[in-house]
Amino acid sequence: MTAKPLPGTIDETAALLESAGYVADRSLATVLHLSLRMRRPLFLEGEAGVGKTEVAKVLSDTLGRDLIRLQCYEGLDVNSAVYEWNYSAQMIEIRVAEAAGDTDHKTLASSIFDERFLIKRPVLKALEPSLKGPPVLLIDELDRADEAFEAFLLEVLADSQVTIPELGTITAAEPPIVIITTNRTREIHDALKRRCLYHWVDYPDAARELEIVRRKVPGAAHRLAQEVVAFVQHLRAEEDLFKQPGVAETLDWATALSELNEIALDPDIASDTLGVLLKYQDDIERVRGSKVRQMVEDIRKDTARADHQPASIG
Repeated sequence: MTAKPLPGTIDETAALLESAGYVADRSLATVLHLSLRMRRPLFLEGEAGVGKTEVAKVLSDTLGRDLIRLQCYEGLDVNSAVYEWNYSAQMIEIRVAEAAGDTDHKTLASSIFDERFLIKRPVLKALEPSLKGPPVLLIDELDRADEAFEAFLLEVLADSQVTIPELGTITAAEPPIVIITTNRTREIHDALKRRCLYHWVDYPDAARELEIVRRKVPGAAHRLAQEVVAFVQHLRAEEDLFKQPGVAETLDWATALSELNEIALDPDIASDTLGVLLKYQDDIERVRGSKVRQMVEDIRKDTARADHQPASIG
């Protein structure tokens, strides 16, 4: 299977995303296009649940490339992310050589530090050639990793290579498509950001979020989708929540309400299902009950007012 060509224009990049159901604004399509054409890593920052990780998945699907995911966490190191040696297999090799009387230390050292005993982790796998073309390397939630781990990535991001002391430098014939995401729980060092193109992925406006719901939850009634989006947009704009709902939570809530055969927001059902939308008890208690009822009433008044406005002339 041969590699699929990269999109040649911003419009083609936007169409590529749209073909997979990803509703992107023009600025994201532009920076993604530049990242692909310039072969530079793309650093996506934003709140959780706004669709950063999905960009890498969409690229993998639409371009027919392998997706290699490195999920970051506290304590992540080079052995888990880049490579490590198969020590048990090396010990067996040493014992076999000793039993055969082959005790030349220099020869033995070169024998055990061979690619046969190299365990390749996500970063090193992403540098390997593939008939499908360079893979998509997703470095997800980098801010969860320790700051020291960022230093391991600088060589990869700048030169698409890693240096293994026992083997030397391994360089990709073609650089992988690198997508880095962060939820901004801590600042990422400037040295890493300089090697990337940057984009802040914001919450979508109401029109775009409604389009996302329609595409991702096609079974949701039109009125339900409108009211769910209006409710979530109000929460983000007006309520002082510990954690605002992302697009992922909007989709989950629309799906849940559809599963309950709701065709519009019912205040009681909305209150009972807030745990799908909000993930902290203090936020749920702040909104549920009379607050939900008032918000639903306001949404319907606004909708009725908009429906009765005369069309503009011109």
